[in-house]
Amino acid sequence: MSIASTFTNKTLLITGGTGSFAGAVLERFIDTDIGEIRIFSRDEKKQDDMRHEYQAKKPEMSGKLKFYIGDVRDLQSVKNAMHGVDYVFHAAALKQVPSCEFFPIEAVKTNVMGTENVLTAAIEAGVKKVICLSTDKAAYPVNAMGTSKAMMEKVVVAKSRTISTSKTTVCCTRHGNIMCSRGSVIPLWIEQIKAGNPITVTEPSMTRFMISLEEAINLVINAFENGKNGDILVQKAPACTIDVLAKAVCELFAPDTEMKVIGIRHGEKMYETLLTSEECVGAEDMGDFFRVPCDKRDLNYDKFFKDGDNKRTQLTEFNSANTQLLDVEAVKKKLLQLKYIQDELKSI
Repeated sequence: MSIASTFTNKTLLITGGTGSFAGAVLERFIDTDIGEIRIFSRDEKKQDDMRHEYQAKKPEMSGKLKFYIGDVRDLQSVKNAMHGVDYVFHAAALKQVPSCEFFPIEAVKTNVMGTENVLTAAIEAGVKKVICLSTDKAAYPVNAMGTSKAMMEKVVVAKSRTISTSKTTVCCTRHGNIMCSRGSVIPLWIEQIKAGNPITVTEPSMTRFMISLEEAINLVINAFENGKNGDILVQKAPACTIDVLAKAVCELFAPDTEMKVIGIRHGEKMYETLLTSEECVGAEDMGDFFRVPCDKRDLNYDKFFKDGDNKRTQLTEFNSANTQLLDVEAVKKKLLQLKYIQDELKSI
C-alpha cells in the first residue's frame, strides 16, 4: 500500500515512538514527502539511539525527525509536543500481559488515562486525525492488559461522540500478535536457540493471530483513509497454534531444538478474539478488515426501554480458533518474509 498524499508536508506525531511499530512506520515514511515526524516517548536512551541511527543511515532525511521526551501519563508533556501536529499515531502502551496483571493500575495510567490525555491534547491542538492502536486482547478481555485496552477503546468511542463539532477525527485499529515485535515470543525463542537452550512454550494448543508489522501499518493507513469518528477497524488475519509456531521457528534455526512446556502464564487465554459476537451485529466487511462503527445512541434510557432493537445478525465472533489456521510450512513462509528473521538467519 502506498503512502497517501494526505501526508505530504504534514506533521505526524507517534507516541511510544521508539517501539517496534514506530520503527516500522519510520522505515515506511522517512523517504516520502512527509513534512515532519515527531517521536514522543519517555526513554531518552532509545531516542538517542534512534537519532544516531537515522543520522548515519539517512543523513539527508534525518532532519525530518524531531524528538520529544515526555509521558502520555503527563497531559502537559503531551500538549508540549502536539502544537502544529496534523496527525497522531497513538502507540504508547503497556503491552506485557504478566506485567499488567501484577501492576494493573500502571496499565490503567498508561493505556486508559494516557489515551485520554493524547485525545484531549490533540483536540485542543486541532489535530486532524488520531489513530489509537488496540489489540485482540481488548475483545472479551480476561487480563488487565486486555481490560485496559478495552477501556482505551471505550474512551476513544466516547470521545468521538462529544467532538462532533471538532475538526478532529478519532478512531481505533485492533490487530493480533505482531510477529517479532519487541518483547514477543519469537525473538525470545531465537535467543534461546542461539544460547543452545530449549525453547520455552506456554501451551502448545493455544492459538494466536499472526500479522507482520507491515500489515499493522497498512491497517493504520486504511484507518487514515477510511476511518470515521469512533470507528474500530479490525485486521483480518490467519492464526496458528503455539506448537506450530514453535516448530516453524525451530525448523528455520535449529531443527533439533527441544521444546519445554512451561504452562499458561498469568492472564493468558487459549485463543484471542478480534471481533466479538456483539460487534458482528453492526460490523461491516471491508475486505482485508472489518469496520465496527460507533454506536450513536445516547443516554435516553426511556427510549431505549420502550423501543429497543430486535434486529440481530447471526454472524459469530472472529477469533484465532475459527479463522484460517496455518500449518508449519505456511508459518515458515510468513516468517521468512520478515526482515528480522532474514537478519537473524544471516547471523548464525
